[in-house]
Amino acid sequence: MQNQFNIHEAKTHFSALVARALAGEEIIIAKAGHPIARLLRIAPSRAELRVPGSRAGGMWMSDDFDDPLPDDFLSTGAP
Repeated sequence: MQNQFNIHEAKTHFSALVARALAGEEIIIAKAGHPIARLLRIAPSRAELRVPGSRAGGMWMSDDFDDPLPDDFLSTGAP
């Protein structure tokens, strides 16, 4: 399948070319038969790769984690 298009074709079929780029195809845009630009899918960011719940059970927290600190700990003068 053709992957090089002149500017006029690219403007006319822009939505379809973007869809092809999203599917992983590299689209070359040319002027007078000479390549001048490339249309590519941008790699997903790390945030897009995160899957909610994928670390379920990977962290443990004590039931008393938010209890007040003992008086003797507070009287040590720790910063």
